[in-house]
Amino acid sequence: MNVGNCCSKQVVKASAATSLREASLLMRNHHVGTLVVVATERGIERPIGIITDRDIVIAVLAPGARPEAIRAGDAMPGQLFTVREDAGVFEAFRQMAEHGVRRLPVVRADGGLAGIVTADDLLRVVAAELGSFATALRRGGEREIAARPPLR
Repeated sequence: MNVGNCCSKQVVKASAATSLREASLLMRNHHVGTLVVVATERGIERPIGIITDRDIVIAVLAPGARPEAIRAGDAMPGQLFTVREDAGVFEAFRQMAEHGVRRLPVVRADGGLAGIVTADDLLRVVAAELGSFATALRRGGEREIAARPPLR
């Protein structure tokens, strides 16, 4: 399965100019802990960063700043890592592990935002696949028993 099939297409977005007050309201109103910060280039929304509720705490509450005075672009941590929508689930896991992140914006071939995938999304997919494999093994055993009843 590829990432494009298991990511969330409903991404809550903000611009780099969005205040952290506005960002926190978006998070609250959409019941999410992460916003993807985007910039529009030639009509394509491209992810340029991620901001989490934790980033807001670190940027605003810890130093005692005003959330209206700080922009999302100023509070985004370091480098952004993304994954292509045609990448496999295990490629996304590898990137998360390599970069120490739990969320990756999913991008199309043109770099436009297609969704967001979390470690929880990927774990659900892998758990479902393992469940299907366990069922197949059980059915194989049942089929063997039905095909070859015990000898007496």
